[in-house]
Amino acid sequence: MGKLSAAAFALIIIAGFTRYAEKSLGRYIKDNQTHYQARKMLHLAAFIVGLIALTFIFSDKLKGFGVALGVAGAGIAFALQEIISSVAGWAMITFGSFYKTGDRVQLGGIKGDVIDIGVLRTTLMETGEWVKADLYNGRIVLVANSSVFKQPVFNYSGKFPFLWDEIIVPIRFGSDRSLAREIILQAGREISGPLLPSARQRWNEVMREFMVEDARLEPAVTLIANDNWLEFTLRYVVNYKARRSTKDRLFERIVEEIDKTAGKVTMASATFEIVGIPPLQADVRSRKEP
Repeated sequence: MGKLSAAAFALIIIAGFTRYAEKSLGRYIKDNQTHYQARKMLHLAAFIVGLIALTFIFSDKLKGFGVALGVAGAGIAFALQEIISSVAGWAMITFGSFYKTGDRVQLGGIKGDVIDIGVLRTTLMETGEWVKADLYNGRIVLVANSSVFKQPVFNYSGKFPFLWDEIIVPIRFGSDRSLAREIILQAGREISGPLLPSARQRWNEVMREFMVEDARLEPAVTLIANDNWLEFTLRYVVNYKARRSTKDRLFERIVEEIDKTAGKVTMASATFEIVGIPPLQADVRSRKEP
């Protein structure tokens, strides 16, 4: 009975100290990311200290369980293999820099922002699905950490928090191609240009760390002609969380400038041309009654 009292007292002391320390974190740590990480480490430390305290208190009772635990170990490991894999996945995520809270990832086939990393599960605020672009759809998804061993992990915001994106602008045949190209390219420079210094800095860091060649970050316009129109494609760099808003700004700017050309540049729409109808011949003959 004395050991149970000692164990209960030790756990109460640890829990009280943890609660006090957690409240104190808010006074000294203002950054949300740092506060979150400190709180998670505090809870982990409290768990380890509590486990050590219980082991020390009941050390004389645990000696007889050594053989039994050894025999049951294989069965327990088989029964809890998914849990063990998730714990191993948590260790890989924590110490292997797979991702961190706040990153946008695709994990286990689910795309979203990481809002919590637990020992067994990673919690995502999902994006996409029935909502277009990369906007939240309101679903919170729990993904087992073991998925990092089974499927690729796509990190949209890790070493290089920018994406290459494209928009396609259809221009009618007969328009001034040079003027159309200049309008589209200038819109890309105005909207995407302010991101280039920070994007270049981060890309240089990626090239120093990995074996990857240099890539063009400045906006670029390419042209192909299909059956209906001239298809201009603008390629540009964008922040991983601003794809939808950037496309809106680009199209707004491009349409505004095209309207100022007084018909020299015209956006195209689907058109159909009837090339001809075969002649129709009718042979009408009178028919007499027998």
